[in-house]
Amino acid sequence: MDHSSHDHHHMMDHSSHGGMDHGSGSMCNMNMLFTWDTTNLCIVFRQWHVTSNLSLIASLAAIVAICAGYEALREGIRRYEAMVSKRLDTAPLSGSPSPSPRHSVESATETAPFLAPATGQSREQVTRRAHVTKAVLYAVQNFYAFMIMLIFMTYNGWVMIAVSVGAGLGYLIFGGSTPVTKETACH
Repeated sequence: MDHSSHDHHHMMDHSSHGGMDHGSGSMCNMNMLFTWDTTNLCIVFRQWHVTSNLSLIASLAAIVAICAGYEALREGIRRYEAMVSKRLDTAPLSGSPSPSPRHSVESATETAPFLAPATGQSREQVTRRAHVTKAVLYAVQNFYAFMIMLIFMTYNGWVMIAVSVGAGLGYLIFGGSTPVTKETACH
């Protein structure tokens, strides 16, 4: 069979390369090596596309806020755990009489924080409820941490600096009770 008349150029057209339009300038530029270049930088999502100096500055400010927010979340979790610990110290054992009615009324009013276990519960009930809440908070914290890791993994120097500045600012504002030598893993 003679294939000399077939147009091999048409069959070997590589201009689409999997849907990536290299000529329009509107597609995301993904780097796997460190760079300072912000041309067509996309941060985590195709919709978070840096196209100008203004969008770069807004993106860097958003990254700083996101990373500071992570430290706020960690501090909130620490406070919740401290509140649960205090609550466990005052919770009756199963089958034990509950604390005095005056104490129960005082602790259930002005001082009851958000997500606080109900007054008068046994230690086992407080522990069970707190464990479920802490599991949800742990899942949220891990998701948040891995999203920050993905932001950092744009390999863009400006983005990496914004992540570090946000973490430092978050620690300055929210990390007063956290030692500086905490782990630097994703969570």
